[in-house]
Parts: sequence; C-alpha cells; structure tokens
Amino acid sequence: MKRIISLMLLTTFTAFPTLAKECGTVTIADMNWNSASLIANIDQFVLEHGYGCDAQLIPGDTMPTGTSMIEKGQPDVAPELWTNSLKDALDKGVKEKRLRYTGHVLIDGGEEGFWVPAYMVEKYPDLATIEGVKKHAKLFKNPEDPDSSAFYGCPAGWACQISAENLFKALKLEDAGFTLVDPGSSAGLSGSLAKANERKQAWFGYYWAPTAILGKYQMVKVDFGSGVHEKEFVDCITQADCENPTVSMYPTSPVYTVTTEKFASQNPEVNRYFVKRGFTNQELNKLLAWMEDNQADSNEAMHYFLTTYPKTWQRWVPADVAKKVESAL
Repeated sequence: MKRIISLMLLTTFTAFPTLAKECGTVTIADMNWNSASLIANIDQFVLEHGYGCDAQLIPGDTMPTGTSMIEKGQPDVAPELWTNSLKDALDKGVKEKRLRYTGHVLIDGGEEGFWVPAYMVEKYPDLATIEGVKKHAKLFKNPEDPDSSAFYGCPAGWACQISAENLFKALKLEDAGFTLVDPGSSAGLSGSLAKANERKQAWFGYYWAPTAILGKYQMVKVDFGSGVHEKEFVDCITQADCENPTVSMYPTSPVYTVTTEKFASQNPEVNRYFVKRGFTNQELNKLLAWMEDNQADSNEAMHYFLTTYPKTWQRWVPADVAKKVESAL
C-alpha cells in the first residue's frame, strides 16, 4: 500500500507542474505606451494560464529595454519594439546569437503619414493627394492666423518632428500658404484632430498608427505621389541637418516582438506563440479607442480583448492552451 501511495504521489507531482518547470520564469517588458502595455498584459495572461509560466511584467522603454536585452539578457521578451531607432545594435545582437526577431507584433508595421478627415475627402476627393490639399489650402484655416493655413506637425522633441518638418519643406507647403503649427504635445495634437472631427471641420497634419484617435475617427492618409524612397528617408529626411530633402512617403516602420536567444531556444513551444501573435493596425486602433473611451488600464483592456475577440487570439495557440486560457478567464 505504501508503494502504491508513493507511486500515486510521484505521478501527481510529476504530471502537473511539468509545463511550468519547462517554462519557468519569464520577464516581459511592459512599455510605457498603451498598445505595448496592453500586449504585454495579454502575453502575461496567456503564458501564465496557457503555458504554466511564471510570467512577470517589468517596466520598459525602447532604448533601455533593447540595450538591456543585448547586454544583460533581460528581460526575456519585448512584446512591441519599434526597431528603427536601434536597428544596428539589435541586428548585431541577433548576429551574435543574443537576440531573436521572433515575430511581427504589428502585422502592418507602424504607420506614419500626413492625414485629412475622411468626410473632407468625400466632399473633395482630390484631398486624398498632396496636390489636392495644396489646391484647397484655404479650407485649412489656421486658428492662430486666419490669413494662413494650418499644418499640424509632430510635437517638439519627438523624432518625427524632424521628418515632418523636412517633408513640409520638400512638399513646398509654405508656398501653398501653410504654416507649420507645433501642437506642443501628443495631447495637443490628438486634441486638435478630435476637435476638428467632432465639429466636422478641416484638419491636416501628421499622425501615426496604431493609436486610439485613428480608431475613433476615419482619416485618410494623403498620397504624396512619390512612392517610398527609403534610403533618402533614412539618410536625409530623418536628419536635422538635411538641407535639401526630397519627397517620400513614410516607409513602414518594422515593429517586432524581440526575445533573447536563450529564452527562444529553451522554450520553443512558448516561442511559437510569439511567432504567431500579431495585430493589424485596425485591430489595435479599435482596442486603444475602447481603452480611451472606457478609461481602462492595460489589465482591464487585456480581459476585454481575450473575452471579446476569442477568434483572434485562439489562432495563436494550440487548442489545449486555448482551453486553459478560457478556463482562467
């Protein structure tokens, strides 16, 4: 009888914690912007309840997180890393087998551009092009100077401020009567866009996706008619000392889930989740808009996503893992 009980206990203690033992502790960077924080919380819940990991969130930001992963091997996962700003360092980390570009967390990539409201394009279809915008410049009255037209640039101090100003120059928008307006902050920029949409007024300016504001309002990205010239964009348009910028649409910004090579190689099943897990900008725009409308934090938005969009996330995991996550919800 003692032998039978001992065997039963051994079976019990070896059957259930196997997955947790294999996965162990996983550190996930919880970045300081909404989309990345939401995804980090989703990853934590799925890894903890679906794969038996001890998943922990730690504060993160693009440069310090990327640097720490390369130099110290921590955290294990950066769910949403915009790689352009530290591409050379990350590429070196991959080459040296320290890091792995595991998956495209933003399937469409990060999107930037100059935008106008969709209701304006319905009325004036040529506003979908930069020539149409310049032709109808007087529609975009500058509230600070009624004699000029307003183009809302990127907030001062942001990297996109340089590219927006250089493209403003390259597109000869000043010659068309536009003044470059500094919105002062992210809130100032989104506030000007929201105010115009709520009042069905004209608006023209820089914006990016995924963002809550583009989930709430229908906007059209203006076509410069130039295509994308990535080398010119990187070598000049993004540089403060670019004297003669030429016109180029914004190239798509690659946004990856990056893991340490050690984590990826030791946890192939969990790593497959990160390979498959990804969002379109439209999906994230809607989620971020829901967060803003409901004043929800990332944890609340995570529960909303997992309970409201099971068909989306169940594609990322095996059926048995999906059942465990559903049970935990």
